[in-house]
Formats: sequence, C-alpha cells, structure tokens
Amino acid sequence: MDRGHHPVEPWRLRETRLSLDDLAQSESLFALSNGHIGLRGNLDEGEPYAIPGTYLNSFYEQRPLPYAEAGYGYPESGQTLVDVTNGKLIRLLVDDSPFDVRYGYLSRHERSLDFRTGLLERDVDWTSPAGKRIRVRSRRLVSLTQRAVAAIEYTVEAVDQPTRFVIQSELVANEAQPTLSDDPRVAAVLDNPLKPVSHDGGENGVVLIHRTTHSRQLMAAAMVHEVEAPTRFAMDQDVREDWARTTVICQLQPGEKLRVVKYLSYGWSSLRSETAIRDQVAAGLSSARFSGWDGLVKQQAEYLDDFWDGADVEVQGHPELQQAVRFALFHVLQAGARAERRAIPSKGLTGAGYDGHTFWDTEGFVLPVLTYTMPDAAADALRWRHSTLGLAKDRADVLGLRGSAFPWRTIRGQECSGYWPAGTAAFHINADIAEAVMRYHRATGDNQFIEEVGLELLVETARLWVSLGHHDRHGRWHLPGVTGPDEYSAVADDNVFTNLMAARNLRAAAELAMRFPGVARTLGVDSEEEAAWRDAAAAVYVPYDEELGVHPQSEGFTGYADWDFEAYKDKYPLLLHAPYFQLYRMQVVKQSDLILAAYWCGDAFTPEQKARDFEYYERLTVRDSSLSACVQAVMAAEVGHLDLAYDYAYEAALIDMRNLHNNTGDGLHMASLAGAWTALVAGFGGLRDRDGFLAFDPALPQGLTKLCFSIRWRGVRLTVDINSGSVTYTVRDGEDASITLQHAGEDLTVTAGTPVTRPLAKRVPLLDRPTQPVGRAPRPAFPGEDR
Repeated sequence: MDRGHHPVEPWRLRETRLSLDDLAQSESLFALSNGHIGLRGNLDEGEPYAIPGTYLNSFYEQRPLPYAEAGYGYPESGQTLVDVTNGKLIRLLVDDSPFDVRYGYLSRHERSLDFRTGLLERDVDWTSPAGKRIRVRSRRLVSLTQRAVAAIEYTVEAVDQPTRFVIQSELVANEAQPTLSDDPRVAAVLDNPLKPVSHDGGENGVVLIHRTTHSRQLMAAAMVHEVEAPTRFAMDQDVREDWARTTVICQLQPGEKLRVVKYLSYGWSSLRSETAIRDQVAAGLSSARFSGWDGLVKQQAEYLDDFWDGADVEVQGHPELQQAVRFALFHVLQAGARAERRAIPSKGLTGAGYDGHTFWDTEGFVLPVLTYTMPDAAADALRWRHSTLGLAKDRADVLGLRGSAFPWRTIRGQECSGYWPAGTAAFHINADIAEAVMRYHRATGDNQFIEEVGLELLVETARLWVSLGHHDRHGRWHLPGVTGPDEYSAVADDNVFTNLMAARNLRAAAELAMRFPGVARTLGVDSEEEAAWRDAAAAVYVPYDEELGVHPQSEGFTGYADWDFEAYKDKYPLLLHAPYFQLYRMQVVKQSDLILAAYWCGDAFTPEQKARDFEYYERLTVRDSSLSACVQAVMAAEVGHLDLAYDYAYEAALIDMRNLHNNTGDGLHMASLAGAWTALVAGFGGLRDRDGFLAFDPALPQGLTKLCFSIRWRGVRLTVDINSGSVTYTVRDGEDASITLQHAGEDLTVTAGTPVTRPLAKRVPLLDRPTQPVGRAPRPAFPGEDR
C-alpha cells in the first residue's frame, strides 16, 4: 500500500490517487456489507475493474467435485458463492465522451471509507478528451438497519462549460468474470450461473429475478431512482432478461449539479415463490424511499455510534495500528451484523475467495470478537450452525460415527472439501463450535439460547468425540488419525489441540446437561452418557517430550525430520512450492496449533511449559496462514516477549491494508482482522475467560503509551484503560451495574461510578526472544528499529 496516497487517519481509510495496478486490493478494502448484501468497492461506472462483485450471503451454485479416484464418503458436490446482479453500476456520458478514468485527464480521484458513518465516498475531477471538465461525487452505503437495502447518491457538476450529461443506472446479471490464478485459495469460475425467470419495470422500480440451475435458489434485485436537477431533465427505462437501465439526461450550465439517488433492494430464497421474492424487494425499495437518502445516512451513523460505544479500541503511540484496528473492527462488524442465521464466510462478503466458504475461522476467531462487542450477532451465527445440525448428523453417520460431524468448509452446511486430510479429518471444528457456544453463554448468561440450541450443539459434538476416541489398556483416552489446526500436518495421532479441546467439549456437555436436565433428557442424554463424557475428558492423553521439555504438536512430531527452511526461504507460501506429502512428514508448521492450544486451553500448561513450547514452535512456524500472527501475538505477550507480540499484532492488523499475503484482491481475511482485536485485547490487555469470570493481566510493549478498549459482559459495558504504569477498570450501563473480575490474580468488583485502578506488574520473559524460520520473522511494528 502506497502510504503517500493512503494517509494514516484514525477513523477512515482514504485513497488520494487511483492506482489501476491495485484495483483488486482496493475493491476489497473499500467493500461495503451488512452480512446479507456485499458490494465490492468497484468504481461506480463499472470499469476498469479487477473483480466485479455483488454477493448475497449463502446464495450459491453447486458444482461437481472432481476426483482422480473417488472413495466412499467423499463429498460429491461443492458450493460456490455467486456474483449476483450488479446494482452498483452508474455509467456517465459527458456530451459524447464516456466517463472512464483511463481516458481524458484525471486531476483528482479520492475515495474514503468512514468507519463512523459507514459511507464510501468518492470525489473526482475529470476532463474529457473533448475538453469538458466535470466533477463527480458519489456516496454509497449498504444499510445496517434495513437488511435488504443499499443506496448510492450520485452527483455530477459542469465546471467550466455547458455540458450535456447522460446517466445510465443499471442492473446487470452474469457479468464477465476475470481469469483467475491457480492458487487454490481463489474461487472457482462459474459461467452464467443466473438463469432469467422474469423482469418487470415501472415508475415504482425495476425488478430482475433469476434462479440458479443446480442449487435452485431464487434471487431478485430491484432499483428505483430519485432525481434532482436545476433545469429540465428526461428519464427513460429499458428492461431485459439480464439487464435493466434507467437513463437520465440533463443539460447543465457551469456550476449546476444533477443529483441522482439510486435505491437498491435484494432478496433470495430456496423455498419462497417468485411472487414472494418480488414483493420482498419491492417492499425494501418502498422502505428505503420512505427513509430517504438522508434518513438512511442518519440510521447508519446511529447504528455505528452504538457499536463503537461498546467496541472501540483506542491505541496511542502507533497511528497506523490505530487506523488498522478500527478498519478491522468495521469489517468484522459488516461481516456479521445482519447475517441473521446464515454463515459468516472467511472473506465476509468482500470477495469470493475460498468460494465464499465458512470454515472454523468463524467460531475460532470472528465470534470471540462479536461475543464481546455485538453478542446478538454471535448468537445468530451459532443458530445458523444449529440449523445445519441435521446435515452434520448425516455426515457423521456416513463416517460411521455418532453425533455430528460439522463440515470443514461449506456455505449451507454440506461438506464441500474434496481433500480428506485437510477436511474431514479436521474434526476439531466440532470443539471450536462447542467452545463458541460456551463462550457466548459465559459472556451473556443467555440460558434461553442454551435451552433452544446451545445444549443440543454441545451434546451432539460430544457424542462424536466419544465414538471417535478410545481408552487404551492403561485407561488413557486417545484421538487417533485427526488433523489439527496446522494444515502442514495431517491425519496424526493425539493432536494436543484437538485432544484438549475435545475434553473441554465433553466437560461442557456434561456440565450443561446437569444444569438443564429437562432439555438433556429430551436429547436422550442419561447419567451413563454424562459419566462417559467425564471419564474421557479426565483421561485425555496429552503427549509430552520429556527429553526436549516441550509438547509435541501430535504424538511423535518432535521426532520428525527438520524442514530445510534455507532451501525454501524465497518460496512462501510453501503450499504453492512443496508437495503436501513432504510437508506432512517434517517439522514445519503452517499456523499456530500447539500454541493455539496453549492460548485457548491455558490451564493445561504451566508458565514454564508455555515459554518453552512458544520458543520451540516459533522456529518452525512459517505463518502461511492468516490465522497465525494474532495467536502468536497473544502468546508472545503472555510469555513476556512484548516487542515480538507488538510485531505480530501489527502484522495481523495490517494483513489486508498492506496485502501481506498477496491475495487481498480475492477478499479480506476476516479471521486475521478479528485477530487484530484479539492481539490487542487478549495479548496486551490479557483478557481471559476463566470459569465464567473475566480475567485481565495487562502489559504494554515499548512504543504503545495507551490501550483502551470496551467489552460487553452480561449486559454491562466494561472499559479497560491501560497506560504505561496502571490500568483502570470502569463499568457503565446503570447505577447498579457491576462486574466481578480478576486483575493479575486479584479479585475485584467494579461498580458503576466507581472505577478501580491497579498498577501494572513488569513482565519478564523466562527465555530469550526466540527466532523464526529464515525469512519469516514478523514485520516490525516500527520499521528500522533493531528489536
């Protein structure tokens, strides 16, 4: 990212010069979404573009999964997010010259995404090849309060000569898609996935309805316009199967402006009729027009005011990190705000990378942030998982297991991974979902959620572990042949992360079944099954290498051959340059696995074990996954390497703004963006959830003078304000509000109106700062410093 044209500002991302070579990245960075609708940050006129993108959450097409040699239980079809009807398009003719930034003279082109208003603004000063100078200003939003609605305000001005303007506002289905790379992380290309069903137009708007061929999903897109002009103008409308156009023509004198407001409405369903979908989007248009542009803008700002009041993270000492963490939180909010019982994809709705699939990233990285900042959105995401429980149970049955086997990657709940070792064998997703259920319940005390969906998720995930694991002749409980979070290791025995998380899942299921016996009995849980869960959890086997004094990632891992990092120092990510067979049999780690276990299951490790494990795995971890830096930041901070934690936090936060993985153009990395919050709040804030109580152990690295954040806990907002020498805990929300928490092991009760301040203890590492694989040290948070 060229910082000369992207100023560091605390509450917005601004681009002061258009770079045609970086269009894909900027389209992702400037994407707008509400969790239901996603609009990539394409230019209003549609061209030039890198990847066009308009998405509806969970609207997908099926495609066959090819196998060289199929096997029993292999998924037969995949799911790919569809680029639906594009309503962003507003083409402009200036006299007889198309407005295209590649022609004429572009004297100004600025775009700005404001995190407080939720508006994407554009300001252009352009002179046509014929010498007509104009100004174009547009503002775009995807409503956070009206789920089906997006809107664009488009204003053109004649600057120095009388000019005739022709505005063509369009809906276009089945846009041409660019040729994509061979990188397995990008999306499959679908050829004309939308089949026309009907089209209609009139003074109340235009509607195009399409259906997918194989998934049989129906979607509608609608638009209507309001026009303001200082003089006479003409409007025309043309509607076809795959496109619709509203044309506005006006002659302006210098200084005069033509303003067009375009309201968009989207809806889809796999069950409802064509008439119902048409009526739905028509109602969305009516609601948007009733609010008006100014009303939509006001609603957006009020919604975001409330969000930031309970979610903001203030950083002093590093302006770029401050901007990045607010950018990250804004996009995490957009991904989950109105998803409403649909999946939160790993890219949100900013691009179709990974085919728009949801992975364990959601429960593991995104939901912790939403749980503490926007808990209703976290509950909705878990209710979506519950809605797919029947499919997960069917999948377990195919695999010869009890309970549920949730998919490694999916859009609607069916397994879409055609690669067994990295897909089906990664059973830890069950425990990740269970942990998200328990985290949400601890943070909110929402017993109704447990009764309706939470306990069933815990029970069915626990049943899988009991059927998958076994007790050996010594009574130890094992989980053989599984894949942990590290995707450079696969089908291994007793992965420490999986074993410990499975044990947490089993204990939680037993505990909640005892607390809610009526619900448990309706699920068929009896005392014998509860006892079996407790027995397995108590006897879980955790490998440990006594000679090295570290935990092997899985049984025998520390005995594998060393990876030749020097030979591959210029070949990252390794998955594009080395066969998986070689990766699987050597000591090289794609992403935090054992170290993630030390973070999420910290009570299973001593401080000395955490320090030694962290040192050992730092030299093996290449961070070819965007999920790694934030976890390494948290554990680096816990074991006392605050400067290293600072570097990892910086990397997690800047992953997309600096395109660190060279694939931001396919969509933003939601887990890493959420991880920026985690690195700061759980890393330097020391946030942990222990036995249903909040615990903090804050420490700031050199260079950060202040860290202040808010979280929501049991309906109360808690603000944690950390400076170089002390931390102050403040409770808001009513005179009687209070929170009991721990600060560095000390029990505190904080009540509204009575902040509590405690000194910070100096954190001294037990071991020297560890090294990383050659070429894989994190980028320093302060470039140029010897740290």
